[in-house]
Amino acid sequence: MTKILHLICSPRGQASESYRLSEKILGNLMDSRPTATVIVRPIGGAVANLDESYATALGGTERSFAELLAEGSMSRSEELIQELESADIVVIATTMHNFIVPVALKAWIDHVVRVRRTFSVTPEGKLGALRDRPVFIAVSSGGRFSGERTHQPDFLTPYLRAILGTIGLHDLTFFSVDGSALSPDALAAARNKADREMQRFFLGFALNSTTVLQQAV
Repeated sequence: MTKILHLICSPRGQASESYRLSEKILGNLMDSRPTATVIVRPIGGAVANLDESYATALGGTERSFAELLAEGSMSRSEELIQELESADIVVIATTMHNFIVPVALKAWIDHVVRVRRTFSVTPEGKLGALRDRPVFIAVSSGGRFSGERTHQPDFLTPYLRAILGTIGLHDLTFFSVDGSALSPDALAAARNKADREMQRFFLGFALNSTTVLQQAV
C-alpha cells in the first residue's frame, strides 16, 4: 500500500494557499492510488529548532559520546526521519517567506538532514542515505518569482533541490501559486495556471505509474 507524507508548513495551516494547492496534488495522487494512506504532519510552529546538545553532538567529524548524551534531544529528529523513510511519496505545502523557506520547514529540514543518519560525508562530498522517491512541493508566494513577470528572486527552489538532494531525494516536482497578494485577478490567474500544469503533469504521471505496475506483474 502506498504511503503519502503530507507536510503542512505555513503558519496559516489549512487556511493557506499552499495547503489548498497541496490538496489538489493529493487529489491527483489519490485518483491513481485510491488505497493510499496519507500521513498528515502539520509542522507550522510545531517542530522545535535544534537545541545546544543536538548541535554539539552532530558538530564533530565522527560519532562521539556527546551524541549518546544528546539521545533524548534527538528523539524528535529520529521520529521525523523514520516518518520520511516510510513514505513512498512526499507532498510539501510551503509558503515562500522572504524569498526562501519558512522557519517551520527549515526546522524540519534541520531535523531530517542529519550527518551519520540520512547522509554521510565522503572525500567526494556528501552522500545521501535515503532511497529516492517522488516529492511534490506546493509553493505559494505573495509576489511573483516565476514566469515572464517575475519581480523577486527565488532561493526556495534551488535550496530545496540542494538540501533534499543531500539526503538522496532528487525526484522533486514544483507547483506554484505566486503573485497571490497582488490582486484577486492575479490570484485567480495563478490558480488556473497551476491547475493546467498539474493536469498535464499528472496525466503523464498516471500513465507512467500504470506502466510500472504492469511490468511488475
